Amino acid sequence: MARAALGWSVHVLAEKAGVTANTVSRIERGGESLSATLDNLQTTLERGGVIFLPADQNIDGGAGVRLRKL
Repeated sequence: MARAALGWSVHVLAEKAGVTANTVSRIERGGESLSATLDNLQTTLERGGVIFLPADQNIDGGAGVRLRKL
């Protein structure tokens, strides 16, 4: 959802994060990954303008994302 909100393809996110597109796809399908890889992807998405909302701060009661206002 965060990647899609930015309009980035799997390949764009992978390139910006310095990982393979297969890694991004595997994680999006719920596969395992190193915590450092997840941290890297989150940081990359945040630099792109994504704000990650923990479940306790989201109106709908679940974790979510939104885009930073420019």
